[in-house]
Order: sequence, then C-alpha cells, then structure tokens
Amino acid sequence: MGSLYLSRLSSIQHQALETQLWSQQNGKCFISEESIDLKLDKVDVDHIIPTRDNGKDDPSNFALTLEHYNRSKQAADLRIARILARFERIKEGADSDDRGANLNDVLKAYGGAQADLRVKLDESIVTYVAIGNGHEEKITAPLYRDKLSGMQHFFAELPIEVLHHDERINPRPIGANLRGLIEEFHKRRPQLQIALAWMETSKVPQTRVHVFDGQHKTAAQILLGVRRIPVRIFVNPNEQLLLTANTNAGTTLRQVAFDKSVQRRLGSSILRDRIARYCEDRGLSADYEEFSEKALVEHFKGEQKAMTRYVLDNVRDTITHSEDNKLRDFVLESAEFSATFRRHVTCAHSRRATVR
Repeated sequence: MGSLYLSRLSSIQHQALETQLWSQQNGKCFISEESIDLKLDKVDVDHIIPTRDNGKDDPSNFALTLEHYNRSKQAADLRIARILARFERIKEGADSDDRGANLNDVLKAYGGAQADLRVKLDESIVTYVAIGNGHEEKITAPLYRDKLSGMQHFFAELPIEVLHHDERINPRPIGANLRGLIEEFHKRRPQLQIALAWMETSKVPQTRVHVFDGQHKTAAQILLGVRRIPVRIFVNPNEQLLLTANTNAGTTLRQVAFDKSVQRRLGSSILRDRIARYCEDRGLSADYEEFSEKALVEHFKGEQKAMTRYVLDNVRDTITHSEDNKLRDFVLESAEFSATFRRHVTCAHSRRATVR
C-alpha cells in the first residue's frame, strides 16, 4: 500500500528523509543489513510495519532499504523480511550435506551447538547445569517414564549453546514453511508442540542433547532472538525406535510433508542400522558385506516389504547424492518443488470441498 505521507514530500524533503534514515540505520539496509551508498545505490523508503497492520504512516515507521531487496522481499513486514534475509545468508553458507540449511546451520550462526550438557540422574529426578550467556544455572526436574514406549524423559528449557541437531534421524532441510512460523511467533502466538531430543548417559556428567523433531519451530524461535528453547529429552532411548518413528511420521502416518529424497535418506539410514544390527547379532565384523537382502529379511521377521523399500531407498539415495551425478541439484530442487506443489493442490481441493 502506498504512503500518503511520502506522496506529499517534495524531492528535497524526500532526500532529507533518506539521509535521516540512513544515519539512524548506521548506513545499513534495513532488510539485508548491507551498507548503502546514497550516491550510488538505488533505495526505497518503506513502512516497517505495514499500514494494513496498523503501522503508522509517518517517519517513526519508515525504513531505508536497497531497492532490489525491498522489491523482492518475502514479507510485507520489514522486520520479518530482515529475518528471512538472514536465513537466506545462512542457507548460502550451510555446511550440511543436504540441499539447504537445517537446524544445525541456524544454531551455529547464532552461537549454538557449542557445548555439552552437564547432568546427573537419580531414580526419579535429573539435575543439569545449563551454561548460557556466560553463566551457569543448576536445575532439577522430574524424570518421567513414557507409558507406551517405556522410555524415560524429562522436560527442560535449555540455552541454544547446548543444543545440537540430529541430522541422522532428521535429515530434512528447513523448508518454506519457516516463514509462516516466524510470522506466527512474531505475533506473540505460542508454539503448540515443543522440540524433541535425546541424550545418552554413558559419559556423564557430560552428555550431548540431540534435537531430532521440531527443527522448524526451534529455528524460527532462534531467528527471532530466543536463546533458551523448551525441549522434551529422552534418556538413553532406543535410537532405532526414534529413527523408525520419525520416518513413519512422514510416510505411513503422513504427519510431516517428507519429499521423496528425504524419505529415501531416512530409508537408507534405517537400512544401515539394520545391517549393523545383523552383523552384531551374528558376530560378524562391522565391514562384512557377504549377505543378501533375503538374509536380512529372514533375520528381521515380518519386515519383508519394509526391508525391500529400505534397500531401494538406499540405492536411490546413493545415486541421487553421488558427486558424480550431474543432475543432483536439479533432482533435489524438482523434488522440493513437487512436494510443495502437491501440498498446495491438496489444500485447494480441501477448500473447494469445504465450500461445497
């Protein structure tokens, strides 16, 4: 929406406003945070909070931006646009082996994933020392046992310095729905599900907290400046069970929008775990490879269809992510586009069905 205030300014007054905003912003673009040269760069003056969201149409709500960033911004609210621009920079420097950034990349960009958690477990309580912002805090929490899985767990609010992303259980990159979460949280609406993590206690008091579910919500909070994240932490869990549960969430149960490449990565991970368990159960060396698909199926009774899928997933995943695959980037981008397109089509059909 245009600005009545700006439309009434003369060219000299408009230039004076640009200079004023440039000084207030320390010579930086509000969105990209890149330096602005007023003599060389094309710039825009825009509302920080859109007027449709009750933003004021006066200098207190104006910001100076580089023109090309403002014209291509991903959100009308410039504060959201700036956060999304920061995430784009994180994606460009992502060191994960997926086709985009994941929670690990966001954590590292904001000073997270630096340390282990110090912890002590008694029969019914857990005591941990959280290090964040240069000081330590000792906290005691109840230790629960999940009535269905039998796994022990506790709830904690941990500084991002001690959180680490589990790329094996959750290999998904952060997708386009991050924007919606950032907008939702920015409006001070709470998240409705906390992140899930796990830890093991063989080396206590030091242990590492691995986040495997809720990475989008966690990333959105961190990008919005949150330094302590609520987490449900499983203690000494069956990692294979967590891997299978997370895989089923995106396949059998379809709770999560997994595209084909992510499903194949998860299936490949499960196959490697099955092979390791097969070798261990039979007293074989970890690098033993003289077995057949039939031998695996017979060893893991009742998983014939699943094992066949895991084998195919492993083959396809290996081919897709091979450095020799010249179509790798195209295949991955097409998979993400197809998944997004299917979600939009499904939503459109649902809306039409509701109207009828």
